[in-house]
Formats: sequence, structure tokens, C-alpha cells
Amino acid sequence: MPTLPWRLLTRDLLLFAATLGVWRFDAVLRGEPGGLAAGVAVAAGVLAALCGYLVHEWGHLLAALAAGSRVHFPDRVASTFLFFFDTEHNDRGRFVAMSLGGFAASAVAVPLLFLLLPAAALSTWVALSLVVAGVIATLVLELPPFFRVLAGAPLPRGAVYRGNAPQDA
Repeated sequence: MPTLPWRLLTRDLLLFAATLGVWRFDAVLRGEPGGLAAGVAVAAGVLAALCGYLVHEWGHLLAALAAGSRVHFPDRVASTFLFFFDTEHNDRGRFVAMSLGGFAASAVAVPLLFLLLPAAALSTWVALSLVVAGVIATLVLELPPFFRVLAGAPLPRGAVYRGNAPQDA
């Protein structure tokens, strides 16, 4: 199995830890009047949604690696994408596995967020609104190519689907 992108894993674990810290600060300030409490609540919600996105992307990556896919990692830690799927060296089965990994990760993470986040908190409303937007984006952007490939179409090209080592995006 190819090596994990340790710099990106470290980045994301630090982001998860920071998110927990901001949520803890939000819990302390919750119900307080003023801009600080609102700002922390919004930050907590945005960070939680970002972590949900990362869980989805790590699901794609781990499934791709488990299926033996060839992937490329960005050179920069601040890259928009976690990895690039090599469409010249992978086949339909690996594409389907990679896709299903992200869908499965989201299928676990989204209900957990709905169950675990405090219902009446501004931070929760921000987080869940962004998560719902992310689910809609997944339905619009990821499901059509998945079903086309599943039905026999060639692997997609562009964005995260590339045939050679990409520049950072």
C-alpha cells in the first residue's frame, strides 16, 4: 500500500484538535451576549463543516489506497485537494472503490454531526447548514460521474482526476 501523506494527515489532525478547542470555547461562551460569542460560534460551525469535508476526502483516499489505486499528493500542505486520482493508471473498479469510500465516510459523519452537536446552538446551525450544502454539492458534483463510470463511461478528467503528477491546486 502506498504511504500516507503524513504532512497532510498531521495538518488535518491539528485542524481537528483546533476545532475541538473552538467548540469548547463556544460551549463556555454560549448564551453570552456580544460579538465574541457569535464570532466563536460561527468559527466553530465553519471548522466543524470543514472537518466533515476532510472526513469525506479521507474516506475517498483510504478507499483508493485500499483498492491499490495510484494517487498523487500535492506538494503544498495548503493545497485545495487532499490527493489527485490518476486516471491513466487506475481502472473503473478502483474509481468506484475510491468514490464509495468518500460516500461511506459521509454516510457515517453526517448523521453523527446531527446527533452529537447541541441542537439550539448557533455553532450547530452554522455547521449543519454548511454540511447540508456539502451534501448537496456531493450529489451534484460527485454522483453523476460515479454513475456514468459505473455504467461504462470512461473515467472523468480534470480537477482531481489527472493522469500525471499535478501541480498544486
